[in-house]
Amino acid sequence: MSTIALTLAPPRSRAIARISFQIACAVIGSFLVAGLAQISIHLGFTPVPITGQTLGVLLIGGAYGPGLGAVTLVLYLVWGAIGLPVFAPQADGSHLTGLHVLSFASVTGGYLWGFVLASGVVGWLSRRGWDRSINSSIGAMLLGSVALYGLGIPWLHHALPSLTGGAVTWRFTLEQGLYPFVIGDTVKLMLAAGFMPTAWKLVRRLRPGGEG
Repeated sequence: MSTIALTLAPPRSRAIARISFQIACAVIGSFLVAGLAQISIHLGFTPVPITGQTLGVLLIGGAYGPGLGAVTLVLYLVWGAIGLPVFAPQADGSHLTGLHVLSFASVTGGYLWGFVLASGVVGWLSRRGWDRSINSSIGAMLLGSVALYGLGIPWLHHALPSLTGGAVTWRFTLEQGLYPFVIGDTVKLMLAAGFMPTAWKLVRRLRPGGEG
């Protein structure tokens, strides 16, 4: 089965146009996530902020598919690694940039790499039709979120001692990196899940018979 982006893309016979379309999708998607990252709330008791990024990650995975979706999120990480202020701002409004933000010592590095994994998971499920109905779309977005936290939380657990000055428990890590975000991520998950079937209805009108 196809994805929304691939359905709207030029046919394979027009290789250059198709590749150009995919490059444009990756650039636009990466800056969509960058824009949503600026919607940031710092809670004070955790180094991990609440941001709008997750919504963009789930939407890109669902609309683009696993390959283009993952490439788009890697491109987003590249922007930040080379110095562009695309990551969520700090409490003082400044932006961390550079490769160290993505390192194993970074408290948010695991979540950033988790964006790539989550997009790939959601995209893989979307290629199998999980984005066509609200129920299966919720399942896809949920599994994508699980993948994100599955990488982000252990990474955070490894990085937290450098901030606290000593070993931390898993309970403390979950209090810092999971529990405060459950409600907000559930809302974003539902928004993304509701968007995908609606978007497919529009695509079917624009491209009758074009769905793979």
